[in-house]
This record gives sequence, C-alpha cells and structure tokens, in this order.
Amino acid sequence: MVAKRIIPCLDVKEGRTVKGVNFVDLRDVGDAVELGQYYARSGADELVYLDISATREGRNTFTKLVERIADGINIPFTVGGGISSLDDASRLLDAGADKISINSAAIANPSLIDSIAARYGSQFVVVAIDARQMDDGVWRATTHGGSRPSDKELFSWAREAEQRGAGEILFTSMNHDGTRSGYPCETFAALSEQITIPIIASGGAGSVADIADVLTRGRADAALAASIFHFGEITVGDLKHELKRLNIDVRC
Repeated sequence: MVAKRIIPCLDVKEGRTVKGVNFVDLRDVGDAVELGQYYARSGADELVYLDISATREGRNTFTKLVERIADGINIPFTVGGGISSLDDASRLLDAGADKISINSAAIANPSLIDSIAARYGSQFVVVAIDARQMDDGVWRATTHGGSRPSDKELFSWAREAEQRGAGEILFTSMNHDGTRSGYPCETFAALSEQITIPIIASGGAGSVADIADVLTRGRADAALAASIFHFGEITVGDLKHELKRLNIDVRC
C-alpha cells in the first residue's frame, strides 16, 4: 500500500502566501519561498503553490518565483494558476516545477490535458477541480478561482480528465474551503470509485480528525491543507505522528 501524503498548500498572490475563506477575505501569512522551506524541513511530502489571482487577472504564474522555490526546497512541488497553454506548462516545468496543475484552462480547452501529457507524461499533469455542490445536489466544477460555474459535473469531468492523461486529480470542495468544517468524505469516496488515478483532497481541514477521516473514510491518496499549518495550529510532523497513532500509513 502506498503511504498517504501530506501536502501543505500555499495560495500565492504577488509572491506572498495568503489564506481566506472560499478564496476571498485574504490574509497575508508569509513569504512563499520561506514558508515552503519551513514545510519541507517539517516533513511535508510535497507542496502545492497556487497563484490564485493569475487566471482572473489574465496573468501567467510568475516563472521567477518558481525558480526561487526550486532553488530553495528539496521536495516535489506543483504549481498552478494562469496556465493556459503548452508553452505555459513548459516554462514552469523548465523553471523547476515538478508538476503543473490546470483548472480553468482545462475546462475551456480539455485537449490541453492531452497535449501536456503527450509531451511530458501523465505524472506531470494534475487536473484541479474546484467544485461546488449546488442546490440540486450536483457537484459542479467552477473556474476562475471558484467564481464562475461551468457545465462540467465533478465525476464525469474527473473521468474525462483521467482518460485524457491526467496523473492526479486535486479536488477542492468550494463549499468547505477555508471553513475548517471537515472534508465531504462521502463525495471523495464516491470519486475514488470512478477513477483510478490518485486523488488529493482539499477544502475544509480543521483538525487531525478531519484529515484522518478523508484519508480513510474518504479514501483520498493525499490530504492538502493550508490554514491549520499556516496559523501554527499543528506542524506537519505532529500531524504525521498523530496519523501514525491512528494506524494511517504516512511517511515519517
């Protein structure tokens, strides 16, 4: 059995790490590179950097920041935000990113998944799905930092992304993001029945119990969290110790 991964997420705006609720009311929580170095020393398995304003503002993810991150940490990291072409992905991978994450551009142009996977391999491609459960109960994928609903339904879109060459799905519940109310584990478990590639769970981590729940009952392969790490409520090392105590296989 593959060990479960713990992945701090750093939402980046203009080079600084920020955190809010549902991607709004943002608070500055530190320098993106320094915070990444701290998490690497603390035992994080990977990092995810998301330039949360890039798509809405029509900007590319800052390549120079990616170069600084690559120079400063020794664990894999994924970069997302504003990636809308094969050239964008190539530039970030060449700058040192281990994987790229695409969301809005993939919904607008699903063949972008095929193109990146064909050139670099599926292991480089993470398709992020920021989905919101609507009043009718359907989970609808959103774009532009969760601000615009799309016509893509969570499960069918995840299946299509896998078929096109995605190596992982990063599913964020927009209903739970930043609320610290726990993950929608039933939805994660249902998603795991429909695809075979790894699922990274995002949106709602508020405690060790929440993360343990999504890794077991939710059957996620990795847990991504931000607030509980950024605001010093628990370290990555202490979290892993607690998960070990609960008989969840994580890397020491």
